[in-house]
Amino acid sequence: MNTPLRLIFMGTPDFAVATLESLLAWPGGQVVAVVTAPDKPAGRGRQLQGSAVKEAALAHGLPVLQPTNLKSPEFQAELRSYAADLQVVVAFRMLPEAVWNMPRLGSINIHASLLPQYRGAAPINWALIHGETETGVTSFFLRHEIDTGDLILQDRVPIAPEDDFGSLYNKLKVAGAALARRSVEAIAAGNAPSTPQPESGDLRPAPKLSKETGRLDFSQPAARLVNLVRGLSPVPTAFTTLPDGRSMKVFRAQALPFEGEAPAPGSWDSDGKKHLRVATSIGWLDLLEVQVEGKKRLGIEELLRGFRLPA
Repeated sequence: MNTPLRLIFMGTPDFAVATLESLLAWPGGQVVAVVTAPDKPAGRGRQLQGSAVKEAALAHGLPVLQPTNLKSPEFQAELRSYAADLQVVVAFRMLPEAVWNMPRLGSINIHASLLPQYRGAAPINWALIHGETETGVTSFFLRHEIDTGDLILQDRVPIAPEDDFGSLYNKLKVAGAALARRSVEAIAAGNAPSTPQPESGDLRPAPKLSKETGRLDFSQPAARLVNLVRGLSPVPTAFTTLPDGRSMKVFRAQALPFEGEAPAPGSWDSDGKKHLRVATSIGWLDLLEVQVEGKKRLGIEELLRGFRLPA
């Protein structure tokens, strides 16, 4: 009988937990340790809280490593002591070569896009912001430059018109877990593909989001702003400023055509009962679900029961 492949799993957020669970259920492998981020203060009491991956690992009785410095000789010595055959990385930090090159079979990463498109920290968000109708998950061997290693497998995932970051995140989380399992099975069998990524064509990056990424610019067409809202909902959320200076987060919106003469971009309109909308360069941005500063998240009709658009 073949000896199970010794695996080390590296990841931090909830997105990575599904892959960890998938690997734990694989009879061909044994997860010997988990590497995740150090605990962080969270909530009103600012109590230290472990990552989603740490909680899952502890629930399975797995050793958990939480290095603050991946280049530390102490951490690398501890990692080496687990004698892993392969490391599987999902939504974790950039690894130094001494770490990703340590196991005899190297390290693989699961990325939430169809590489080489959307390399970077926020692939799910940017695919939606750009109005893509399809994305997917990719497994690849780690190399020096981020998200550039040789491709192993890819699965395509359609993006529905109603998808936002939250729903697409959940679809790709499940798809990524299945892809990781197939990838490690192929590596264990010795028949995993290893295909260099194409570097030509129109490649779209997926850089880290900033606060300003979410600011709604009404000189843009409404359809483009709807995609921005989708790509940032429910977090970190698109936002704008009301005429009275209060901030407002936008969770859902739709584009509507102008009827008659087009108002100036940035002009607000409401009937006080059923709609609240803003003129853009092409069409209205019709707001459907928002959160006014200091208030809770509400659908527009519920909001308008106690809200009047400031003059």
